[in-house]
Amino acid sequence: MADTLKFELVSPERLLMSANVRQVVVPGSEGEFGVLPGHAPVLSTMKPGVVSVTDEAGSEQRIFVRGGFAEVNPAGLTVLAEEAIPMAELDADRLAQQIKNAEEDVTDATSDAKKQRAQETLDHLKQLQEAL
Repeated sequence: MADTLKFELVSPERLLMSANVRQVVVPGSEGEFGVLPGHAPVLSTMKPGVVSVTDEAGSEQRIFVRGGFAEVNPAGLTVLAEEAIPMAELDADRLAQQIKNAEEDVTDATSDAKKQRAQETLDHLKQLQEAL
């Protein structure tokens, strides 16, 4: 198993992935970086973006993450994401409608706190749309 890396992707809701993989590309806050078996230890914050995972068979899975941390250690790579959504689960039309609704929520907000929450939701949805 020297040609694979133990990878785990965890969000607050659930463990999304735990597998031996060939490679993972992480959207680090200082830029994307690839992790292969035998990688040097690293701890990095992540920016919103897509984690690309190449499994043992060579197929790729892409998962949108909204920030978090990535830790590479001798045991493998662990990504702790603030939020994680498999790209295969995203629907562009549904997302466009959610963005339209969120823009209306920002406009209709009656207090600064409600406006801030609505703006955060809108920003998140736009990050997802960019990842598509």
